Amino acid sequence: MSAAKPKPRPSVVSRPAPTPAGTHVEVRVPIPGPRAAEIVREDTRIMMTGTKISPVAVASGKGVWLTDVDGNRLLDFTSGVGVLNVGYSHPKVVEAVREQAGKLMHFAGADYYYESQNRLAERLIELTPGAFEKRVFFTNSGTESVEAALKIAKWQTSRPIVVGLLGGFHGRSMGALTVTASKPSQRRRFDAFAGGGHHIPAPYCYRCPYQLEYPSCDLYCAKILKELYFETSIPPEDVAAFVAEPVIGEGGYVVPPKGWHQAIKSILDEHGILFIDDEVQAGIGRTGKWFAVEHHGIIPDLVTTAKSLGGGLPLGAVVFRRELDFTYPGAHSSTFSGNLVSVAAGLATLDVVEREHLIDAARDRGAHLRARLVELQRRHPEIGDVRGLGLMLATEFVQADARHTPAVVLRDRVIAECVKRGLVVLPCGKSSIRYIPPLVITDAEIDEGIGILEAALTAARAG
Repeated sequence: MSAAKPKPRPSVVSRPAPTPAGTHVEVRVPIPGPRAAEIVREDTRIMMTGTKISPVAVASGKGVWLTDVDGNRLLDFTSGVGVLNVGYSHPKVVEAVREQAGKLMHFAGADYYYESQNRLAERLIELTPGAFEKRVFFTNSGTESVEAALKIAKWQTSRPIVVGLLGGFHGRSMGALTVTASKPSQRRRFDAFAGGGHHIPAPYCYRCPYQLEYPSCDLYCAKILKELYFETSIPPEDVAAFVAEPVIGEGGYVVPPKGWHQAIKSILDEHGILFIDDEVQAGIGRTGKWFAVEHHGIIPDLVTTAKSLGGGLPLGAVVFRRELDFTYPGAHSSTFSGNLVSVAAGLATLDVVEREHLIDAARDRGAHLRARLVELQRRHPEIGDVRGLGLMLATEFVQADARHTPAVVLRDRVIAECVKRGLVVLPCGKSSIRYIPPLVITDAEIDEGIGILEAALTAARAG
């Protein structure tokens, strides 16, 4: 099939200016302050139990900085859980949203036609790996993107089984839960799911489930799919798709070893099984590539994306081989698919990533952040592992024993101490902290964050 014709790209401009002098963390009142504490109490009274991490109640944000409702200025290493790759309130995204909202906010893009929706789809077709004809379906979230991908794979292959990784996270809706296996709390009391979900151990070299070492292991964690599972409990002719994140996110920011993806893809191709690449957290430049699977040298059949695609608004997509498309209307749809305002934000976000060289920034700033985290590891044996790609990094906290027992309590104390000092971070895995600041961050801001992190670790250990 012929490759999609590249579209001309906007001319590039220089990177964002360094952080203005005087822009530093400022904790005016202990966190949570009086207004934030009131909001936390109200939330606890009226909101469903969810995934609250820290008592941070924000009022505004700019770049990598947040201001909470009590006037504290906080440094953000979360990007709104991976959403704000271009930073908070980027003026180009804000302008695009305002302009589109003043014209038309919604008219059901799955049922009618938008020029802007076509433009964004063309951009994604060009940016996702694979020089073949593709199709795009827009969604409102990563979970919806995974749901759509699973339906496409099952519809096209007429096979009932999907296989994922233990530790993988793909969403909490009933279909996505079929392949999610990050924490028991996400699946407890929800069985049965959509059906047909199986899992194999993740390629987690720091905690190899087979007690082997790379590369002498000969990628047993990939070959086991064929040599054990396909020979015992998973009939390969019944498998529609294999689903994996290029960097395992909620499960601990685990990066598969070199060659693992190629080994898995070879097994899948042998049995006509589709590969779904879940880029919801790792995509849109986060790892120093448009999509993190580009680090691994394979071409997926379907790519799911969301989070940072919308620049702060709900927007996701699944991009897939043209021949996998449904052959009749109604097999799948969504009222808000390709919402006009979200699409405008998505187009502006891609422009910002390109024009401000944010993929280069992810590589460069990521190398600086990794080096600073490795420095901390040398001084603090509680940091057992530093891992990740680009500006998608994590440290795993362990106890001082031969088994590297996860130091869950210490990790949680470090997060709390970071917030007290004005640095917002998130957990992942059993005992890790993830560091995913907006890609517009500077080396100076990284250094400030590392200083806070070390002070927090020292205080957490003493406590």
